[in-house]
Amino acid sequence: MQRSQDHPFTYSILLSGETLAQYHNHITRKLSSMEGQYADGAAFAAMLSQEDVLVYEVYEIVRPEVTGELMTGLSIVHPGRVGEECFMTKGQFHAVLETAEIYHCLAGEGVMVMETPEGEWAVEDLRPGTVLYIPPRWAHRSVNTGKTEDLVTFFAYPGHAGHDYGTIENRGFRQLILAHDHDAHVVDNPRWHLPEER
Repeated sequence: MQRSQDHPFTYSILLSGETLAQYHNHITRKLSSMEGQYADGAAFAAMLSQEDVLVYEVYEIVRPEVTGELMTGLSIVHPGRVGEECFMTKGQFHAVLETAEIYHCLAGEGVMVMETPEGEWAVEDLRPGTVLYIPPRWAHRSVNTGKTEDLVTFFAYPGHAGHDYGTIENRGFRQLILAHDHDAHVVDNPRWHLPEER
């Protein structure tokens, strides 16, 4: 039976295949789309010359982009390294800064790197069962610190929040996640800056 857009609905998360039983958009981000985001440019170029690997993907349930609606979906960050830096999402602020987001980690291990426009930062662990609340004004980036498993998270955010990728593409995040041997470490990003510092 065809239902109107304002009717309640359910959908399933299929962890065996790491997808949604139904979805509207499947977004893929390969290494080439992450140019300028990794600290080790030489390692990035060398890796890209070998293969344009899939870094992460997103399955979205699309709703109207208006106040009162929620966007939901599944984020999957694959395991890998560029030099010593872990595979990650592009990261973003919401275009409407005063909007929050929730992530529920379903599989894998990783961290969420976050910061405000003023440069305050936080890094929170993501493990299966973890629910992370990201307050308004905090940019966020998922990072897979595992060696073999995908980092799988379910997300929900306000329909009118929008995306601001440009700020992060320009200045980066204040903290980087590097993997030394078996452990991941938080280190300062040498290229990070506030806008007035340019």
